Amino acid sequence: MFIELIKSFILGIVQGITEWLPVSSTGHMLLVDEFLQLDFPKEFTDMFFVVIQFGSILAVLVLYFDKLNPFSSKKSPVERKSTWTLWKKVIIGCIPAGVIGILFDDLIHDLLYTPVVIAIALIVYGILFIVLESTHHTPTTTSLESLSYRKALLIGVFQTLSLIPGTSRSGSTILGAVFLGCARPVAAEFSFFLAIPVMLGASGLKVLKYGLNYTAAQVGVMAVGMVTAFVVSLFCIRFLMNYIRKHDFKVFGWYRIALGVIVLLYFGLFA
Repeated sequence: MFIELIKSFILGIVQGITEWLPVSSTGHMLLVDEFLQLDFPKEFTDMFFVVIQFGSILAVLVLYFDKLNPFSSKKSPVERKSTWTLWKKVIIGCIPAGVIGILFDDLIHDLLYTPVVIAIALIVYGILFIVLESTHHTPTTTSLESLSYRKALLIGVFQTLSLIPGTSRSGSTILGAVFLGCARPVAAEFSFFLAIPVMLGASGLKVLKYGLNYTAAQVGVMAVGMVTAFVVSLFCIRFLMNYIRKHDFKVFGWYRIALGVIVLLYFGLFA
């Protein structure tokens, strides 16, 4: 049991770091799981990888509580209205991925969750990040308030690409937002907020499909993973926001390409 808790702790660290950086948490979880497989049924492990994302989401809610809270007594009526408007944009942006995810979740998981697909997605999106950042562009959307409903929906369309493992949910939405003219901080923050309903929905769906028949050991493993992901996410989100105010996303593009090549080589040689 102690060994499984250690594995869960390590997986929580990986989840907390890779969920918010545009590098694909799925790709990293695949590699780590290859060496640190949880000693539980596959159905539980698949559910665990999704449910520990709740810890990452909780970190967003804590860090951005004031910005996301429309009931705050500290806000003026105009500010509260602005917060409700932000939530409307988030909900609109979640519709495409929500619909596609509900309809095709099992099919996508059965057909696309392979090392080759993940590696190709890592490399392709890594190249796209480098190409996009090498192209001169002046942001037209420099605040969440100036983000239009149309642009929020289009970013949501980009988010549907993250259903392909290895693409990265944050990578898809950030890449799409920057492509559509959003400043990097706006792209990152809106990506964080889009994750709230999407990941809560995905976690809830997995829990319902698995059922509520957990052993004490399984509850302990999930709790350690979620708490670890929460704490690590707090630091990771702050790091990313500070980093992108001074740097672009090219380094993440090169990292994705390198990781994709490693995945292809490893599974090609040892799988």
